[in-house]
Amino acid sequence: MSERLGRRAALGLLAAPLVVGPARAQWAPTRSIRLIAPYPPGGGVDTTSRLLGAPMGQFLGQPIVVENRAGAGGSIGAAEVARSAPDGHTIMIDAMAHTVNPALLRGLTFDYATAFTPISQVVVLPQLLVVNASLPVRNLQEFVAYVKARPGQLSYGSSGNATAAHLAAALFAARAELDIQHVPYRGGTPALADLMGGAIAFVFGTVSSSVQLAREGRVRAIAVSTAQRISSLPDVPTVAEQGFPGYELNEWNGLYAPAGLPAAVTERLHAAALHALADGGVKQRLEALGAFPVGSSPGDFARYVAQQRDAMARLVRETRIEVG
Repeated sequence: MSERLGRRAALGLLAAPLVVGPARAQWAPTRSIRLIAPYPPGGGVDTTSRLLGAPMGQFLGQPIVVENRAGAGGSIGAAEVARSAPDGHTIMIDAMAHTVNPALLRGLTFDYATAFTPISQVVVLPQLLVVNASLPVRNLQEFVAYVKARPGQLSYGSSGNATAAHLAAALFAARAELDIQHVPYRGGTPALADLMGGAIAFVFGTVSSSVQLAREGRVRAIAVSTAQRISSLPDVPTVAEQGFPGYELNEWNGLYAPAGLPAAVTERLHAAALHALADGGVKQRLEALGAFPVGSSPGDFARYVAQQRDAMARLVRETRIEVG
């Protein structure tokens, strides 16, 4: 199965410069804008929202106020946005869970496929496959052979059930036909701690959480989840080039508004997102987090979300992932 990034995302992974042209739309907000982050403070979505909020607000001429509405895998905050007026004064930044939740959650009061206006995919966060540093493996082929020699004896960790880290590992385990157990943690930090302690065999972690540990030799990085190698880790090959062609699964964040948003408002909010992503300070912070700017158009992003929703539904079905 291939979870391919769209053309814009691939450009982002190559750190292509973002070009901001003059906005054709003349819509302007008349009051502050609520930016709903449907996850707790301090996480990746919250961090991205606060990085983008200030420069977007400066571009639009009104402050953007980040509001955390966490719970139920992001669906509580998403529900609030879905029932808001489509006037540009309430928007949302969501993670890839936006495309996973429809396949996992029951009893939702809204339809992820129809309740939102996609504005832009803003960042991609590659994941790094890291193993316990004491394992006698240096690449993915050696690691697969090591696991297959110990069927049912090993486990892998993730930052939580049905998170990007879990999905990336489940897809890899399925493609490699590994007999290995999943251990969900309450976040990536405790998973990495148990990896270093030898309790689990591997973790897919964000670059920001794992790269320094790899550089210090406390874990060993053997693959990245992207379609191409990333500039900050040029010597670490992709999963795809180590015998699993087409493999790709990354965390990513995107901007949405309620369904029915007028085209002029959508275009103006997209222009504000591009303005923020082109800001030098924002680019430096994103690089430090291991994230890459994207800035896809609303149309490209809508197509990408639809493709990802179908791909994640297949992955959830094939790997039998369920919410706890």
